Amino acid sequence: MSVSTVTAGFVAVTIGYTSSAAIIFQAAAAAGASPAQISSWLWALGLGMGATSLGLSLRYRMPLLTAWSTPGAAFLATSLPGIPMQEAIGAFLFSALLITVCGVTGMFERLMRYIPSAIASAMLAGILLHFGLDLFVVMAREWLIPLIMLAAWVAGRRLWPSLAVPGVLVTGLAVAALQGQISLNDVPLYPSTPVFTAPVFTLSTLIGIGIPLFVITMATQNLPGVAVLRAAGYHPNSSPLIGWTGATTLLLAPFGAFALNMAAISAAVCLGPDAHENPHRRYTAGVAAGVFYIILGIFGATVTGVFNALPAALVTALAGIALLGTLGGGLANAFYDSKQRDAAIVTFLLTGSGITLLGIGGAFWGLVAGLIVLTITTKKPSAA
Repeated sequence: MSVSTVTAGFVAVTIGYTSSAAIIFQAAAAAGASPAQISSWLWALGLGMGATSLGLSLRYRMPLLTAWSTPGAAFLATSLPGIPMQEAIGAFLFSALLITVCGVTGMFERLMRYIPSAIASAMLAGILLHFGLDLFVVMAREWLIPLIMLAAWVAGRRLWPSLAVPGVLVTGLAVAALQGQISLNDVPLYPSTPVFTAPVFTLSTLIGIGIPLFVITMATQNLPGVAVLRAAGYHPNSSPLIGWTGATTLLLAPFGAFALNMAAISAAVCLGPDAHENPHRRYTAGVAAGVFYIILGIFGATVTGVFNALPAALVTALAGIALLGTLGGGLANAFYDSKQRDAAIVTFLLTGSGITLLGIGGAFWGLVAGLIVLTITTKKPSAA
C-alpha cells in the first residue's frame, strides 16, 4: 500500500457515492421502501462492492473495482412505483442470475475479444469527458475551491507526482473548512441494520423489471467497465469478474443489492499514473477501495450524511482532477493508430454526448457505432 493508492481508492469511492447515492434513495423509495429498508439497501450495496473489489483486486493483482448499476437505479426509480417490494426483490434475483450465467458460461469474455483497443480507449475517454469539462464549468458558479485545487494539482505534478491527487484532496478540504462550508452537525452516527425481504416471483415483473435491469447493467456498466480495464493495459479474463458480481448480487439481493457490476468511472481513478507510477502496484488502490466500501456499507447513513456535507464544487473538482491522467491516456491510445482514428472519434464523441436511446446510455451506442465505422473503413488486404 502507499499514500497515493489509498487516496485513489478513497477518491474512487467518493465519486461513486456522491455521484449517484441520491438515485439509490429514489429507487428504493419508488419500491415503497421504509427508512430501515433504504438503509439496508446501502448496507448490502456497500458490503457487496467492498467484498468484490477487495477480493478480485487481491486475487488478480489488478485494480478491479465494482459498483452499483447507476443506470439500473435510474431505471428502477421510474419503473418500480406500484410494484411491491417483494416482487422487486424477485426481479433483482432474476437479473443477478442472468448476469451470473453470462459470466460462468464465458459468453461475456467471447464478446469482449471483438473490441479493438482504440475503440475501448475512445469509449473510456468519452465516459470521462464530462468530468474533465465539469472541472472548469463549475468555476463559473464557484471558482475559488476548484481553482485552488487545480493549482495544487499542477504544483503536485511538478514537485511530487505520486502525491498530486492526495495534495488536491487535502487542499480542497482545508479551503472548504476555512470558508465554513463543511458542517457535520446533522450527520447520524450509527451503523446500518440489514433488513431481509423474502422474494416473490411474478412473470410480469421478471419480464418488465428483471430483464431490462440485466440488459442495462450488462450493456452500460459491465461492458464499459471491462473495456476501461483493457484500455488501461489490464487484460483479465472477464468471465470470472462478471460471474462473481452476479453471484454476490444473488446473495445480497434480498437485502437490497439490486445490481453489482464492474466499475468504469470510479475504477478509472485507480487505473492511471496518479494512483501509482508502477502499474503492478495499482491493485492496492482496489484493495483500499474495497475496505472503504465495506466501511461505508456498515455506516451507510453516516457516510451519506458526510458526503452530503461536502461542498458540491469540491466533489466536482476532485473527480475531474483525479481523472485527468486517465482521460489523457485514453485519448492518446484512442487516436494513436491512424487506421482506426475515424472509428475512435465517432466512439469518443457519441459516448461523451451522454445521450440515451431506448433506455441505454451513450457508452453502449458509442461502442456500437465505432465498431460499425471501423468495419466499413478498414480495408481488407488484397489477395497475393
